[in-house]
Amino acid sequence: MTYCVGMMLEKGIVMMSDTRTNSGVDNISVFRKMFHWSKPGERMMAVMTAGNLATTQAVISRLEERTKAPEDRSIGLFEAPTMFQVATEIGQMLRETIAHRQKANGEAGRRKFTASIILAGQIAGMEPRLFMIYPEGNFIEASYDTPFFQIGETKYGRPILIRGYDRDMSFEDAVKLLMVSFDSTLKANLSVGLPLDMMVIGRDDFAATHERRLTHDDPYFERLSDEWGNALRTAFHSLPPYSFPDT
Repeated sequence: MTYCVGMMLEKGIVMMSDTRTNSGVDNISVFRKMFHWSKPGERMMAVMTAGNLATTQAVISRLEERTKAPEDRSIGLFEAPTMFQVATEIGQMLRETIAHRQKANGEAGRRKFTASIILAGQIAGMEPRLFMIYPEGNFIEASYDTPFFQIGETKYGRPILIRGYDRDMSFEDAVKLLMVSFDSTLKANLSVGLPLDMMVIGRDDFAATHERRLTHDDPYFERLSDEWGNALRTAFHSLPPYSFPDT
C-alpha cells in the first residue's frame, strides 16, 4: 500500500509520499513514488503514484521518454500548452497501460493492475494546478472546495488535514501538517512506511523550492511524532469530564 498527499496553497503546492511497497509483513521493499521534471523559467511538473508497482513504473518510464522526445502523434510533457493537457496525456497513458496489462492477464488482471496518480505543476504565465488522475484515465482538479488530494491509505491521515488546513498557511506549517498526517498513518497501518519524500513547489519558481527525504532516524520527525502524541494526550485530559447520571 502507500500514502501520498498533494496540497494546494496560495504560495504554491506541497507534496509528500511514503516509499513502502510490500506483499506481506515479511516482504517489505522501498521504491520512490514521487517524480518531477522541470524546464527552468518555463514549467515544473511532479507526480506521485499509488497502486500496482509494475503499472506505475511503466507509466513513469513513458513519462521520462516524453520529456526527451514525444511518442508518435503524442504531445511531449514540455510541449503541452497547459497543465490540463498534461493531465489529459498522463490519464490516457495510465488508462492504456492498465488496459494492456489487463488484456495480457485476462480476468485475473482485471483489478490487479490498477493505479492512480497525483499530478502537480505550473507552466509560465499560468496558475499552479493540482490534479487527481484515476485508473480510468479521467481526472479532477483541486479547488477551493477540494484543496488537497490523497491516494493510497487515506483514511488515517485525512482528519488531520481537514482540521488543520488553511489555504494561506506558510509552506513550513503545511509541511508540518503533512508530517503529522503521515505520522498518524504510520502509527495505524504497517503498509505505509518510512522513508518519506517531501517536495515544495513555490509559485513561479518552476523548480523544487524545497526537497527532502525523511528517514527512520530523522531527529525532527522523531521529535514531532513524540510531541504530537503528548499533545493529544494533554488535549484529551483537558476535555470536560463525562459523568454517568445517578441511578
